[in-house]
Amino acid sequence: MSTDDERPEVPRTRAELRAAREAEAAAAAAAAAAAADDLSPSLSDGDGAEPASDSPGEGGGTERDGTPPGTDTSVVSPATRPTGGERPTRSTFVPPDAESTTTFAAHSGTDYAPVAPVEPNAGRKPKAEKKPKAEKQPKPEKQPKSAKAPQPQKQAEAPSAEEPAAPRDRRFLLALGSVLGILVLVGAGLGVVSLTQGPRITQVQVDPAEAIEASGSRVILTANQSLAAIDESQVTVEPAVPFTLDAAGRGVGIRFTVPLDDDTDYTVSVADAVGAGGGPSATLTTTFTTPPSTMFLLRRDADGDDKIFRTDLTGEKAVTVFAADKINDFRATSSQLVVSVEGDDGSQLLVMDREGKKQRELPLPGVGDVRDIQVSDRGGLVGYSYSDKELSDTEGRASVLVTQSLSGDDEPVVTEVGDKEANVFVWQFVPDSAAVLFIDFDGALSLIDRSTDAGVQSLGLATTIQGISRGTYTAIVERLDGAVVELNLADGTEVPLEASDPDYGTAITITPFPGGTLRHVVARDDSGVPSGQAIVRVDDDGKATPLAEVDSTGSILQACASPSGQYAAVVIAPNLAENPYDQMLLPLPENLETHLLDLRTGDEIVALTGFDASWCQMAPKF
Repeated sequence: MSTDDERPEVPRTRAELRAAREAEAAAAAAAAAAAADDLSPSLSDGDGAEPASDSPGEGGGTERDGTPPGTDTSVVSPATRPTGGERPTRSTFVPPDAESTTTFAAHSGTDYAPVAPVEPNAGRKPKAEKKPKAEKQPKPEKQPKSAKAPQPQKQAEAPSAEEPAAPRDRRFLLALGSVLGILVLVGAGLGVVSLTQGPRITQVQVDPAEAIEASGSRVILTANQSLAAIDESQVTVEPAVPFTLDAAGRGVGIRFTVPLDDDTDYTVSVADAVGAGGGPSATLTTTFTTPPSTMFLLRRDADGDDKIFRTDLTGEKAVTVFAADKINDFRATSSQLVVSVEGDDGSQLLVMDREGKKQRELPLPGVGDVRDIQVSDRGGLVGYSYSDKELSDTEGRASVLVTQSLSGDDEPVVTEVGDKEANVFVWQFVPDSAAVLFIDFDGALSLIDRSTDAGVQSLGLATTIQGISRGTYTAIVERLDGAVVELNLADGTEVPLEASDPDYGTAITITPFPGGTLRHVVARDDSGVPSGQAIVRVDDDGKATPLAEVDSTGSILQACASPSGQYAAVVIAPNLAENPYDQMLLPLPENLETHLLDLRTGDEIVALTGFDASWCQMAPKF
């Protein structure tokens, strides 16, 4: 049997050369595998040689030393190749010479198509048939970036460096879902509570300090849902006070038509409140406390400045807020003081805050004198009686009624009747409005509302205006025949004022307050000479109770009630024989006392030096 070495040297085709190289490489690999168990440890560890690979590199490339992939560096010389099925003789490792290495490297770099494996030598265990390499597919034409379609598969096969983004996204989605779930559960829970418990209050608006100063203050309840219609019969206020109701949507507004008592706990309840969509009913309740009252008084000093001071009802916390050489009169609103200061060239009208600061002067119709100051807190107006300094029988204005804004934004307005400036004998602001009720020197009783252009409304003839009730739009006037009537200013109707029980006779002055009137009466002896004076409280039902009395040596100048009718201020001039008058435009005894009384019990609280209490609508007259 012949061997490969005995074959005649004939030219070989490229395919035959390739097949020969493949067979040679396969034989070398098989020999290396068979000898692996017997090799010295130095061959695998000592010289750093890498173990042989069973498969060639991709694309038929070479390893770093130029040897084809899969070729063991231990080689058998071609001169000693085994023939037939003989087992080759094992030899020691000999590095290939430079010529064979160069020649093999040159062959291994040649391009060739894959060929079928060569049959191994006889007697050897045949090697598993090698699968031919798939032909390289041509690269698809590169598309522009804008035209590239998304490649989900690539995203799925992204390198491990981007893998933490997915857990982060999952954690965020889980957290977001948890928060939304909690909100849904809370909302559902609140909805269940609302359906099972009915409406409830979420907000209360009230100004207790304003509530004791003026009528018309409000408490507004806001519910957590829109409410069905609320009737006044469902609303209660404790302690009781008259009110009006304005309810819509979620809001329930209670407007108090009179001022509230000071230092008092008030409870407002709305019974059987039901949501607009139905469901169970509930009672809406709130409580608030009003602050203790304060008041302003004027004290004149013959040897120094006159002073306006603010005090509590004990007189222990009196504080001077304004001082001037000659203070003729003043009035107070819930936020301001209006003061008339007397000078050689006429009056000055000053406006300031309740601390006596931020003073500014209001313009007057001319150079003249100001008397009888009154204010309309609700209308934001001040009114007064004005007379020119230069006055004669033919020139100048005397006792004209002037009104103007407390802000000073407009000019003074002189009241006219029939396009003629009216000389006014007595006048009053209607509480809680911008309307003025006045009697001119001809005895005509008229009403004019400064907030409208309705003009002057004639209400007949009268001799005096006793007072106007808060919150009722009802005036007490004395007609020319001496009859005292309650006149409804809205429609002009009137009814006689009921006598008191017991009857203390005709009153000099009558001052209304919420719940009754304060009447100033004079006691006379059998010959008609005054023997004493008294202030009598008369309730709405006619029951009369004396509050303050003086004998013939003294005189009562004025009585008025606190805004709510809780207290009374009575101005008394003691010992008239030794109490000289001052020389002011409003002349009064120099020594005046203001006695504060509790109208509910009749007890006197304190007596203070001074007069012109800010509770009164106007200054006293003597």
